[in-house]
Amino acid sequence: MTELRLADFDFDLPEASIALRPARPRDSARLLEVKAGEVSDHGVLDLPDLLQPGDLLVFNDTHVMPAALTGVRPARSRGAGKDVEIGINLHKRDDGAVWRAFARPGKRLEEGDTICFGGGLMAEIIEKCEGGEICLRFDRSGIKLDKAIMEAGAPPLPPYITSRRAADAADIKDYQTVYSDPDKINSVAAPTAGLHFTDRLLEKLRNSAIKTVGVTLHVGAGTFLPVKTENLSKHRMHAEWYSISEDAAQQINETRKKGGRIIAVGTTSVRTLESAACEDGTVRAESRETAIFIMPGYRFRTIDALMTNFHLPRSTLFMLVSALVGFEETHAAYAHAVKSGYRFFSYGDSSLLWCK
Repeated sequence: MTELRLADFDFDLPEASIALRPARPRDSARLLEVKAGEVSDHGVLDLPDLLQPGDLLVFNDTHVMPAALTGVRPARSRGAGKDVEIGINLHKRDDGAVWRAFARPGKRLEEGDTICFGGGLMAEIIEKCEGGEICLRFDRSGIKLDKAIMEAGAPPLPPYITSRRAADAADIKDYQTVYSDPDKINSVAAPTAGLHFTDRLLEKLRNSAIKTVGVTLHVGAGTFLPVKTENLSKHRMHAEWYSISEDAAQQINETRKKGGRIIAVGTTSVRTLESAACEDGTVRAESRETAIFIMPGYRFRTIDALMTNFHLPRSTLFMLVSALVGFEETHAAYAHAVKSGYRFFSYGDSSLLWCK
């Protein structure tokens, strides 16, 4: 096909299709299967029936931190100006006391400004970058800073939700997978494909001899950033840290050797596996950063299928799905999903997509 442009990944989505809350219970969400260009409608609880004994689901077991902070930039001089409320989304830690973050409204901030958060937490802006990004040095570091962020922060819901409602107590549980590892708390966005899983569904999978394994990719706020270049070859992904243990790599490689299929749960799991892939489809046990950008023309080496939510128009995640099942097939599947009333984005319904 001809060279793809950003506009090729646009589609019409009614605002009513955007989910503001998850299905309750989580596993009652709908699931659209796309296989060999054909679509079929199911529920998430049907997943064990759509897989085979010996298949392996690969989860991202990262834990989401309360990375959304609200603070105040005090007036710069006594009797002049006024305090300004600032919204902060942490996205990458530079060291024990320094975080990179996106700020709103970024235009009201300057290097040297102080932002005061709840619980006495404070930070100085030590660098102001393009696109609303800032670099913050907090007044404490390490475990003390982690504890303060836990107390002052809120679930880092994506902008298409927070523009319509504020995060609340329900989101603390809703925006976390049931299998996340609290010792791996470093994500500033949820691996949302996994939000559909419940203890009930995991038990059904075990009873069907379908295996699961965890890898880790700490999701960055860059997942929400729009692609700004029409020429996709010029887009650069934000780097994210991932890790695959020796045991996880062994389970993945043994599954493929025995003829089982690898089903990635979420685009973050796909990016982890493909970043650690060898040419023969096996994966390496390793820990490092990845900025892999998957779009049509990419050759997948590690997976047979992907379970994922429905993604934003013009997003890198929609491009990844198009690479997996085909450009025209993806547009047709999404058109079916819109027409059939599927719920979109982080709290929306799910899909099971088989490699073309």
